[in-house]
Amino acid sequence: MTAFAVESSGLTKRFGRQVAVNAVDLAVPRGAVYGFLGPNGSGKTTTIRMLLGLIRPTTGGHALLGERMPGGAAAVLPRVGALVEGPGFHPYLSGMDNLRRLDAADRTASAATAEARIRAALDRVGLGAAAGKRFRAYSLGMRQRLALAGAMLAPRDLLILDEPTNGLDPQGTREVRALIGALAAEGATVLLSTHLLSEVEQVCSHVGVMHQGNLVAQSTLEELRAEAAPHAQVHTDRPADAARVLRELGLTEVTHDGAGATGLLGPVAPEKVVAALVHDGVPVRGFAVVAADLEEQFVALTGEGFDVSG
Repeated sequence: MTAFAVESSGLTKRFGRQVAVNAVDLAVPRGAVYGFLGPNGSGKTTTIRMLLGLIRPTTGGHALLGERMPGGAAAVLPRVGALVEGPGFHPYLSGMDNLRRLDAADRTASAATAEARIRAALDRVGLGAAAGKRFRAYSLGMRQRLALAGAMLAPRDLLILDEPTNGLDPQGTREVRALIGALAAEGATVLLSTHLLSEVEQVCSHVGVMHQGNLVAQSTLEELRAEAAPHAQVHTDRPADAARVLRELGLTEVTHDGAGATGLLGPVAPEKVVAALVHDGVPVRGFAVVAADLEEQFVALTGEGFDVSG
């Protein structure tokens, strides 16, 4: 059995002269909650559509749950639940009837257990009480919940979710994130596409960062945090002198304000910084080594910010 639930090699999609996804090599470990993070328009949804066989790649290939695609689609897709680009259901049918039609279209699903599975999925996403309401009367958040229920009508080894908290209120967002954690605890692998940094920090074990169609980083969340270069932070009433000492020591990105000076440590030992400041007569009221946060790390990778709300 391969160690990866999702694996791609050189996955590329061009639309005419535009390269939407460029040679992406994904490696999503089994059992991971993998945050597929990037600004809107970075190529995440196009990549997901290729993974699920909804569009063909221009070049490259991939495998899901160890099965090469598209040849293994019939064997593997029944084990994959997906939410891509928002829900699409019949507006005049109830939530329950929409799921009945969806389940009936699955040739691998048992008709004998359909009602129990559908009700369990609706209850799990908090729609049990609204099961009889027509889809057209659902709010955006309720529609997202119904789509999640549709992805969980049968036990899934892999869930691929594209912006699953879109349109949800804060309580709904917390519930969906808790559900993702529960699914992972049950043994499923979750590929979570999002533009929300907070979502990745709260629920993900691994992360891949997309920017302009390129996968610019991929690792565990802890490894990515460890790569963030720490800053030296000096509190002093002589910030300009402190900044000069930091630059002389070789620190980069040195800035100062009324409270003190900061600089990127690099290979310089923190104790050497303190000793140099004292030797130069700069009064040190406080000194700290502060690790860069994930937002700074992602900005460094992509040159632009992420939505940190949610």
